[in-house]
Amino acid sequence: MFGKKDKAPEASAATTAGAGSTGLSGDTKIKDWLAHPQGGPILRKMLAEAGQDASQLKPVQGFAMKRLIPMSKGQFSEEKIAELVAMAEAYDPATAGEEPAAAAPAAEEQPEDEAFDLPEFEEKVTDGRFVGKTLIITGAGSGIGRATASRVAREGGRVIAVDLNEAGLDEFIAEHPGLDIVKVVANITKQEDVDAVVAAAGDVIDGLANIAGIMDNMTPLHEVTDEMWDKVIAVNTTGLFKLSRAVIPFMLERHAGSIVNITSEAGLRGSAAGLAYTASKHAVVGITKSSAFMYGPQGIRVNAVAPGPVITGIGASFDSPMAAKRIQTAMAVLPTPVGPESLAASISFLLSDDGHNLNGVILPSDGGWSAV
Repeated sequence: MFGKKDKAPEASAATTAGAGSTGLSGDTKIKDWLAHPQGGPILRKMLAEAGQDASQLKPVQGFAMKRLIPMSKGQFSEEKIAELVAMAEAYDPATAGEEPAAAAPAAEEQPEDEAFDLPEFEEKVTDGRFVGKTLIITGAGSGIGRATASRVAREGGRVIAVDLNEAGLDEFIAEHPGLDIVKVVANITKQEDVDAVVAAAGDVIDGLANIAGIMDNMTPLHEVTDEMWDKVIAVNTTGLFKLSRAVIPFMLERHAGSIVNITSEAGLRGSAAGLAYTASKHAVVGITKSSAFMYGPQGIRVNAVAPGPVITGIGASFDSPMAAKRIQTAMAVLPTPVGPESLAASISFLLSDDGHNLNGVILPSDGGWSAV
């Protein structure tokens, strides 16, 4: 969202701890920054310097400014927020030679779905929920996987954190000193790496969250290349299959275990992505339901979460004009995107003993998109 030139290492991160005379800080919502007579011009100027505009902040306008830090892959920082706060403090609209920002419409003039300032999701950790349990979590270096691994570790679980991105894993572990986290750098499409993950977990595996995944380039069937098809199916479906196949025998020995797969709204409908991604996520639904049926009597639960719009590091490109026009029309009904912590709450629930009576469930965690 932001270019690297936006960093400002000379600024003090302490500025974000409390609001100054403007009332702005890292805890201020982005929409309030944009509407502020001093903060708005400063933020819009920063966006313009990066070749962007305020419309690109629309999906996150209800988030606190500091929420952009983990979403930006290192391109936005506490130091940058501190600099923005300082610049807003020094900004004088009367002498800046700019038109003042237009006032926000009154509540009665706003569209119905924007009339309420809804509270941001606040994660509530359940102490001890995973104490004594070992759980493998893939994609733990970023996004939903990282948020889920964090939630499970903070709730007392031993986490086998798996990702191909070693830097992301190191960053994650550094953020959780003292917690029981085992790093495994692995490509889950390779059997030798899958074997290494299982070896790191040991003889008892209580849970598996298959979260690692990639997006396609939004192409329809006749435009899908062999390379794109093979890559998406390998990561989203084959890797999940290989790791689950390796883990289930350990669960069968104890007649206990919980597996949570990540499908998508694209696993429930045909209008959310390109052909390769849609096929891969429909396959995840089939794997989930078949496994739930087969292993339920053995004490193993297999469920899936179908996320809607989530702000993560997974990027999507529209390489097909035909698909772009068709899919973007369907996306007009998208709900507001959420942070990965919201998905971690759904996934950790299904992983935990709290989900004991759920098996074969495809849980849409999508803000109601699947109801449209």
